[in-house]
Amino acid sequence: MARARFRLTAPAARVTAQAVLSGIGGAIVGIAAYSISKTGGQLLSVVVGGVVGVGVAIGGHFYRRSVQLSEVNVAVLGSTMTFTATTDMRQAAQRAFFQAATRVATRPLEEGSGNLREALTSLKHLFDAYREPLESPAAPLPSPKGDSVHELVLEVLNTELGPFLARWHPRLAAWEKSEAGDESAWPENAAFRADLRRLQFRLREYVVGLGEIAGLRDPERLLPRLDEQTADAAVPAQQTGGADTAG
Repeated sequence: MARARFRLTAPAARVTAQAVLSGIGGAIVGIAAYSISKTGGQLLSVVVGGVVGVGVAIGGHFYRRSVQLSEVNVAVLGSTMTFTATTDMRQAAQRAFFQAATRVATRPLEEGSGNLREALTSLKHLFDAYREPLESPAAPLPSPKGDSVHELVLEVLNTELGPFLARWHPRLAAWEKSEAGDESAWPENAAFRADLRRLQFRLREYVVGLGEIAGLRDPERLLPRLDEQTADAAVPAQQTGGADTAG
């Protein structure tokens, strides 16, 4: 199983630029304070104090949302993406991480247990939760540097969740319509579970990557352990179409 690789960096140039700007700002404040002390102007003192306060508030806002950046290189299933993680990007990655971490997408469905229809429904809900922000008018514009979380999520939809749902939803629905028996009697029960295990292993790398982008400490520890040998022994997956058939 391929492993995701991550590298966090804090560019020295950015830190240097911040220090220079801070020094310039301090010098301007010092000059203003000196001028006030020489003129004794109370009104000027109030105006300068107000301007400095507004500047600090606005600067702090943009610092939190734009300047606190780190580069995150994510290699998932042989594909490498580079993210310049802003606060907005980290928040989006954190939402996507926990949406998957609480569903069957990353949680094992043991042999002889669980409900296959509920598993498919859970995956469809995750598909919808991931697709909604991509289609929203409020979706942030693509990053001018590096990849975006939305591109990573789109890859999950188009290459993983969409094809799986398109493959298995109509098959299970046809069985449910024609038979009244238990799911355990479904001839494709074992094949479905094997394909689900493979999907879970592939999704795990994406989800761990989302956790790293979000800045979570060791996100893999938050996910249940999966039996890798069982997934490797599963029957080969069948080819299918794109994600648009998933809804």
